[in-house]
Amino acid sequence: MEKQPSKTELRRMILQQRRSLSSLEWRQKSDRICTHIQSSPLFTEAKTVLAYFSFHQEPDLSPLFTNSKYHWGFPRCVGKSLVWHRWQPHEPLQKGAYGILEPSPDTQPLLPDEVDLILVPCVACDFLGYRLGYGGGFYDRLLSSPEWAAIPTIGIVFEFAYLPQLPIDNWDKPLKAICTELHY
Repeated sequence: MEKQPSKTELRRMILQQRRSLSSLEWRQKSDRICTHIQSSPLFTEAKTVLAYFSFHQEPDLSPLFTNSKYHWGFPRCVGKSLVWHRWQPHEPLQKGAYGILEPSPDTQPLLPDEVDLILVPCVACDFLGYRLGYGGGFYDRLLSSPEWAAIPTIGIVFEFAYLPQLPIDNWDKPLKAICTELHY
């Protein structure tokens, strides 16, 4: 029987595959993901959506952010936690602790009861909805906290990172849905 790769090995392989995408492939796949999200009932029924700014060739959701029907929230890394802030396309961004763009700390924070949907960046997801992140535990802690746990989540990955099964730990929580360029 073949040994399953560890989370660390899987993360390295998938990030390498993501880096090998041409900018055209990356843009086309990202645009298809945005199209799928826009037709998702979880998205169309939401008012306030938490998202992310693409980093290290993650799927780019920025075409969605100009839709003024939605209020958008983005994370700031504060210590070991994510703090969510409202953001609109005309507002400035700054690089945070990990080099990821973040809203300014003086923008309005968002509380869990104001949020309808969380678009979750993932290195990989599996068919049961479990995700593989970067290993920092930021989203694991967020999605495990009682005040955030009930909010619907959509994991965002490219199709090559949508796998039959991931190694999971007891703190891992499945996402409600997964969106790739081919599936929702």
